[in-house]
Amino acid sequence: MDQVRIGVIGGSGLYHVKDLERVDEVALQTPFGEPSDAVLIGRWHGVPVAFLPRHGRGHRIMPSRINARANIFALKGLGVEWLISVSAVGSMRDDIAPGHIVIPDQFFDRTVARPATFFDQGIVAHISFAHPVCAELSTILYEAAMRVGATVRMGGTYLCIEGPQFSTRAESLIYRQWGVDVIGMTNLPEAKLAREAEMSYATIALVTDYDCWHDTEEAVNVETIVKILQQNVAMAQRIIGEALPHIPVERGSPHGHALQGAIITDPAAIPTEIKRALAPLIGKYMPVDDAAASPQP
Repeated sequence: MDQVRIGVIGGSGLYHVKDLERVDEVALQTPFGEPSDAVLIGRWHGVPVAFLPRHGRGHRIMPSRINARANIFALKGLGVEWLISVSAVGSMRDDIAPGHIVIPDQFFDRTVARPATFFDQGIVAHISFAHPVCAELSTILYEAAMRVGATVRMGGTYLCIEGPQFSTRAESLIYRQWGVDVIGMTNLPEAKLAREAEMSYATIALVTDYDCWHDTEEAVNVETIVKILQQNVAMAQRIIGEALPHIPVERGSPHGHALQGAIITDPAAIPTEIKRALAPLIGKYMPVDDAAASPQP
């Protein structure tokens, strides 16, 4: 099985990768339960990649029930350092049309029912999250999108709502006043957990609709989304395939040390079983003497 440093989480419409070759399918267990599906490990244009469908193959898991902690922990245990998230979103701006792509650089969290940290029992950590994505990886994805001919915008704010319902018109109009650029249901707490896992994380946001604020467009519905998704997903795979050879071995971003100084709990007060369970995340800061619990097939 290939050693992987690059992970891809597929969103709505992206449940498999046609260009992924020499695939191993690995079912993993984590201290936080099972990931959304088996992780597919193979070579994408010759580059080792771990792929995980966020909603499970067949789109079985709604946004609020996605086990983001298990997903991120499993990828971390496999060695993933660079994480590309692919997500369907609605546009909150006239100049971002369905079919366009956004590489957001900010998030606004409106979720209320999702575990958002690995550090909630016996250990507390406060990471820096002012800049929630990796600028280096985002730039690589943006430049790749330009090369393959996508209509792409670099930067913007992704508003994450709880779902699974779409917004009311009143909500959509208020969100517009906040100045957000796109709206979705999945990238938080995923981005927060990726930062806690010291991954370099970036999003390819695939615009499928205008939410329900637009006066001259129909209100968002699944039929409309699926039609645009088929085009967007094909483009997202082209972008990733183009970007992969440009992702360096060494990371220039600080995210590989995001937990340094962030764990506020006295190490002596952290139970050994917690240190063991979280060893893939914290082992380099507070190792335990015996074997650590990492994802197991």
